[in-house]
Amino acid sequence: MKNIAKIALGIAGAALALSSCTKILEEHPKTNYTPDFFTTSMGVEGGLTALYGQLRYLYGNGYYYNILTTGTDEATWGQSADGNFKDADMSDAGTLNASTSRSDNLWGNAFTYINTASGIIENAEAVGLDKAMIAEARFFRAFDYFQLVQTFGGVPLDLGAGELAFNSKPVRESVRNTVPEVYTKAIFPDLVTAMNDLPVNPRLTGTLTQNVARLYLAKAYLTYAWWLENPNQIPTYPECSRTDPDGHDAKWYFQQAYDLSLQGINNPGPYGLMEHFYEVSDGAHDRNQEIMLYADHTEDSEQYNGASLSYSGGGGMDNFAGWMMNWNYPNMQADANTGARINPVLRTDQQYCGRPWSRMAPTQEAIATFIDRDKDSRYDGTFVYVFRTNWDRGGNPAEYVVGPNNAHIGKNQAFLVYLDEEDASVQYSNDAGISMLGVSPNYDYYVVNPSGVSRLMYPKIWKLGPYRTNTSGTGQPNAAHTRPFNIAKFSEFFFIAAEAAVKGATGSKSARDLVNVLRARAGKWSYKVNWDEPYDADFSADLTAATPSTITIDYLLDERMREYFGDGFRWFDLVRTQTWDKRAAKYTICGPGKADHTPATVTRTIQKFHYLRPIPQGQLDNMQMDDAAKEAYQNPGYPVK
Repeated sequence: MKNIAKIALGIAGAALALSSCTKILEEHPKTNYTPDFFTTSMGVEGGLTALYGQLRYLYGNGYYYNILTTGTDEATWGQSADGNFKDADMSDAGTLNASTSRSDNLWGNAFTYINTASGIIENAEAVGLDKAMIAEARFFRAFDYFQLVQTFGGVPLDLGAGELAFNSKPVRESVRNTVPEVYTKAIFPDLVTAMNDLPVNPRLTGTLTQNVARLYLAKAYLTYAWWLENPNQIPTYPECSRTDPDGHDAKWYFQQAYDLSLQGINNPGPYGLMEHFYEVSDGAHDRNQEIMLYADHTEDSEQYNGASLSYSGGGGMDNFAGWMMNWNYPNMQADANTGARINPVLRTDQQYCGRPWSRMAPTQEAIATFIDRDKDSRYDGTFVYVFRTNWDRGGNPAEYVVGPNNAHIGKNQAFLVYLDEEDASVQYSNDAGISMLGVSPNYDYYVVNPSGVSRLMYPKIWKLGPYRTNTSGTGQPNAAHTRPFNIAKFSEFFFIAAEAAVKGATGSKSARDLVNVLRARAGKWSYKVNWDEPYDADFSADLTAATPSTITIDYLLDERMREYFGDGFRWFDLVRTQTWDKRAAKYTICGPGKADHTPATVTRTIQKFHYLRPIPQGQLDNMQMDDAAKEAYQNPGYPVK
């Protein structure tokens, strides 16, 4: 099995080493690891740090981000989408199969680092590595297996040298374990050990702690509980009974998820909720206390960033996910007081701008999920719905541009606003340069009605926008982002416990109590991101009072969208709760042309077998197994070439 076995020799690319002096992870380039290297202190420590480096290959990668987001009730394909995005949409725009699913990025990377983790675990004690550091390797092995089992179903525990053993020889065949085996043999034992052996506080900035392991163990228990219960009869593969080898039922696992989450909330260690929602994703607050795990980057060094600081084509360790749901806003034009027609909103490395790729677009239903926007700050802290002028950053001397109703729009003022409510007076311009923009006598800036959100233009994702402190002018907007990509958040404890409570877990906090902690935070404002102005207001009481007395899974999924839109959580959320086919079956959006302002309803075909992604075609091609064995290896419903 070449795609798995190639990792038997370790990690290709950058090897990493630990530095206790600088209190950060330092990278030292090395061509590759050999099996003997893992028997040395440098090899084990370098491999351990490389486990952190692996996160960059998945988190921030725009194509992996796409497969977790496009095709859900959050997003569809955008105007400039290629097949990667149309295939993921599950509509008539493309076809998702073993050759087109970008879950291949997960398969191709995870086994590499699972094998590396196993090599560390086997050799660490002999070279004197502290058990807390060994626990980091156990966490990452469980972490990778958890992503795999949610995506593909049962996956191999034996990479060629025995179950969970470090393999150093190429292998060209493979056997998949069942879902219960992956959870009970690999994920749960490693996470329990990691939780017990990791420190309360990180040994270095960004390294693992007890509470990070607790969060993922709670997530894994919650996900496995749903799998055991299987309320909508979603098939599994390899086929097996929904029986837990350890003798527990779904109710037991839901309770464990609840209990662990409350332990995490009550014993936060260095973590906690930020006071205001926007601060969680604000570039100036990166690596804040709410972020428990992230794929790190830096603006100070290309070597340590893992990508160019000035340009990127999107690949490797680049953090370019933020480009995907970013429409081509620099195409807007206006007449300046200088007599020239200019682009009033330039492509810059400001968080509300960034590089547009238009590969993905939010559905109109997703945007509409953000209700009470005048009180709930999460819409303002998620999207850019006000596009402010910034032509001066490009050196243009204009003092103003002419907007609708002959209004003079100055620097850092609203040029385009996506409206919260439909305005019947809006007429879309006939001007070839701005035909996509709406004009109304009610506004001295251009507008788009909620019904006018299209594949061409839409409120863009603000959370993932670029941020740097070391640039001027327009900066480097074409470069990959030098920000960390957030993977896990302290707020997830509240949602995990609430979901478990809805499924029958009991304890001191109800689902409503838990959700209201986050809704109360959402009601606190100190700043309006889109209008770039201070705003001191507290609507916590209003939002918590509006929370239903009975919390349902559908309500939790709406709340999770409001909290985590665009974070790359959504496909896992819908698959776990077995609601993907119901919640994402249809969506509404306008077309990809400038004159497309009429909404259309699109139907998706999401069948039960789609709840597992296909084993990548490259994996099947590289295995020396006959066609029947390859067909048996592939998840049912996906053809084998």
